[in-house]
Amino acid sequence: MKSKVKSNLGLFLLVLLVSCKVAGVNTGQSKTGYTRYVNPFIGTAPLTDPKVLGYELPRGWRSWAGLTYPGSSLPNAMVQLSPITEYGSGAGYEYEDTFIYGFTHTNKGHWNLCNIPILPVSKPGTKFGSKFSHERESAEPAFYQVFLEDYKVNVSLTSTLRCGYHKYEYTDNTDRQILFDLGKANNKVSSWKIDQVGNSVLQGHQEAGEGRIYFYATLNHTIDKLEKRNENTPQGLALVHISNSNNGPVELQIALSYVSIENAKENLAQEIGNKSFNDIRKEGTQKWEALLSKIQVKGGTEKQKEMFYSCLYRSCLWPALRSDVNGEYTDVKRKVIKADFNYYTTPSLWDTYRNKDVLLGILSPQVTLDVIKSMKDIGDKTGFIPTFFHGDHAASSITGAYLRGIDGFDVKGTYDLLLRNANIEGGTRPHIKEYIQKGYISDPDVERPHVETKGKAGVSKTLEYAYDDYSLAQLAKKLGDTTNYRILMERSKNYKNVFDPSTGFMRGRLENGDWVKNFNPQYPYYEYMYREANAWQVSFYAPHDMKGLIGLYGGAAKFEAKLDSLFTVPWNPKYIARNVETMVGQYCHGNQPDHEAPFAYHFIGKPEKSQEIIDHILDNLYGIDEKGLTLCGMDDAGEMSAWYVFSALGLYPFSATDAEYIVTAPIFDEVRWDTGNGKVLTLKKPGKGRGITSIKVNGKVNTGYFVSHDLFKNGGVVDVITK
Repeated sequence: MKSKVKSNLGLFLLVLLVSCKVAGVNTGQSKTGYTRYVNPFIGTAPLTDPKVLGYELPRGWRSWAGLTYPGSSLPNAMVQLSPITEYGSGAGYEYEDTFIYGFTHTNKGHWNLCNIPILPVSKPGTKFGSKFSHERESAEPAFYQVFLEDYKVNVSLTSTLRCGYHKYEYTDNTDRQILFDLGKANNKVSSWKIDQVGNSVLQGHQEAGEGRIYFYATLNHTIDKLEKRNENTPQGLALVHISNSNNGPVELQIALSYVSIENAKENLAQEIGNKSFNDIRKEGTQKWEALLSKIQVKGGTEKQKEMFYSCLYRSCLWPALRSDVNGEYTDVKRKVIKADFNYYTTPSLWDTYRNKDVLLGILSPQVTLDVIKSMKDIGDKTGFIPTFFHGDHAASSITGAYLRGIDGFDVKGTYDLLLRNANIEGGTRPHIKEYIQKGYISDPDVERPHVETKGKAGVSKTLEYAYDDYSLAQLAKKLGDTTNYRILMERSKNYKNVFDPSTGFMRGRLENGDWVKNFNPQYPYYEYMYREANAWQVSFYAPHDMKGLIGLYGGAAKFEAKLDSLFTVPWNPKYIARNVETMVGQYCHGNQPDHEAPFAYHFIGKPEKSQEIIDHILDNLYGIDEKGLTLCGMDDAGEMSAWYVFSALGLYPFSATDAEYIVTAPIFDEVRWDTGNGKVLTLKKPGKGRGITSIKVNGKVNTGYFVSHDLFKNGGVVDVITK
């Protein structure tokens, strides 16, 4: 009997191990701590269910869901070392693929980057790339592994902030080669170069998209020959032929720099030096462990913990470092500058200002400070603080960080640049002159508008500029600029100018003030009246003035009825706009414009209705497929993940500018949040109920549903009482 039990247990463990690898669950070095919950494959699988999407995918389409990558990276690093299965795809890696073309060193999950592809090959002939299977693939924070079937090579990858570390275990130690596929990237390659230095060093550059990326690489084996084909052309490549004199694993250490080869060499010496692959992997795990362990949870299911820590992990990958260990970076004018702060890419502000930038400021305040300094550096040289894609949400992200206590930057100089954003045509805010003059931004009246109809996205811009005005007004108030405070606060009411009371929707207006006539509130547009949305999805957006918004609808009862309809009016499956997808009624969780809407019931005293919607999203729209690897929309540099993190914890920055959080029911029994200053914020939710009956802060009943950011500064206990 015992032997049978033992045999069954062994079989169970074997099946469990295989199933974990298939699902991409960590089976490598880190077995304990919080990194064990992180599954980097979440978000790489396709979303195909029309019931979730809201429509049937047209032939040849892949939904813009997830677009994450499973490779190795540290928090906010320069290097993201990840496999590429398809060039031109969102993050280069698509879980349904069975062929790997290489391992690239930059990634965002946004159709760009994927620079400097490298692939170990063995007797490749004319074909480059290899079949692989998920059964022989694994990933965890700062580590990725896969077996290349065609070349019989086991690949292991790890990384530092600016360096990638490759280890190739060839089954056949003859005719070993390494492909530098430098003519390829997700952006068009305009130039590339590679040279051999001595017996085992390679250096060069690739120029595509963001500019020139230099690299410096060393091998632990002698190079027999560097073969270049069609050098410096998009069809070109280089093959490094490895000597047969040493049969051990081939290790390639490579550092990047946006400044020079010399800086890349210094980055490699400082960050890897004489350390082994396992040393670097261990350090990477420890860095992630230190970050993830700042939030410790009790209770909840294993799936919820996996999703929570995986989302927390993805929330901390972007923006990306762009300066070298010596402090040098290439600025917006393509000049080399040396600074006493780390230079970062501009955040994906249209997406991340809502929640991710707030989360980053709490977890990594020094990174947030340096990001603000980086944006200020761009502003000093262009005249405007940069934005991303749409809106002027640096106003919210910077003001929100400042009001939460991040103040080690030139506040007055940054404020002056943000004022230029808010007032000067030709900068960050398109059509700002019309916005100031009319109080709204117009669109033309198109007889038969369709998804691709070009316009000003006037409704979305008006709504977002109004919130940006409010955000900047809070900074003006803090700095004692009462004149601009009053002006900006008055402008923050401009959202009302695109509300059509006859339809109960935010609606496009013509230059003469009339409403756009051809109006269908369910039809989505990319930039006509609305930015990647329809009228339903933007009509509940005024996070700075919900009282005023409710008044537009005629009071709480009518607002509630309209909000109910947002989540219940069926989506028309004939309306297809890729990334306006994953519907709960007309609400779209697969894209950002209405991500505040589920919390809106709190403002009419119906938090239980908000909780029902929030729980539905948490339970059903993250980890959708059988393996739990599908997300309902683009992660967008961590915004989708940060929505989950905050909502799962029971604190959400409804208006990211304001240093306060709306309280919802956590999915965990207890949350301990290390605030970074020796204080701890604890959230408790005893019992299984989901409807909040009261909130206590440090033992005292809280008035309303908001708590102050002071809890992160001073520590404290929030008890969420539910029924």
